[in-house]
Amino acid sequence: MTRRDLLAAIGASAAAQETPEPQDKPVQFVCPMDPEVRSSTPAKCPRCGMKLVAGLPDPIEFRLDLKTDPKPLRAGVPGELTFRIDHPKTGKAVRDFEVVHEKLFHLFILSQDLTVFAHEHPVKRFGPEFDFRWTFPRPGMYRLMADYYPKDATPQITVKTLFVAEGPGSPAPELPSNTKVSLETEPASPVAGMRTRLYFTLSPSDDFRQWLGAWGHLLVASRDTVDLIHTHPFIATGSNRMQFNVIFPRPGLHSVWVQFDRGGLVNFHRFDVPVSSL
Repeated sequence: MTRRDLLAAIGASAAAQETPEPQDKPVQFVCPMDPEVRSSTPAKCPRCGMKLVAGLPDPIEFRLDLKTDPKPLRAGVPGELTFRIDHPKTGKAVRDFEVVHEKLFHLFILSQDLTVFAHEHPVKRFGPEFDFRWTFPRPGMYRLMADYYPKDATPQITVKTLFVAEGPGSPAPELPSNTKVSLETEPASPVAGMRTRLYFTLSPSDDFRQWLGAWGHLLVASRDTVDLIHTHPFIATGSNRMQFNVIFPRPGLHSVWVQFDRGGLVNFHRFDVPVSSL
């Protein structure tokens, strides 16, 4: 080996030793419910209280099967709702679920005329099904929004349409309240497709408690009940003011229901928000 070759070999060896080893990419923890909330360390989401996870799988939509007994349901007559979630690829019923806001299954019930509203929690007893018994007060069309989280997947929101036949009928469930609530929006005239801040001010201003893992919950429904949104406060600290951020998908009148716990009573308050086009 010549002197030149020897020097070249020594230089190449030194360069190789100086080359840094590739570093593992830092693990990023993400909120399954609010993916924009991220952290470099394990933590809980400040918005919804869910545990951040180390990465999320690609989202896929699961199938929700609904059966009723009796069929059809009749207004004013108690009925049984049975829900089963099927994997979209295997077709098999899902048996394992993650807890979302202290429950395995959240169910929102909304009548077509927006006069009936409920936030309930079907129970998983035996096998893969969730069961829930309820009395629909009036005949007509209802929209059911199911919120659940299959294990090793991503949180799901599935909407089903249900028709209730004529029957003896019953009073619609009252929305409980022990608090006065006012709403301001920014901008004052919300625009479809653009972010709207909703500021709720509560009075009296004491004894607020977290309910289902969050300081508040919000359901948004378009007038035709086609668009449904379930979200949680963007800013809330247990004080008498909460901020939600919403993007209304279409112009028209929308109804929003804000839910929170004060003094052990879960409050439900409805507001109508007109949304304009660009």
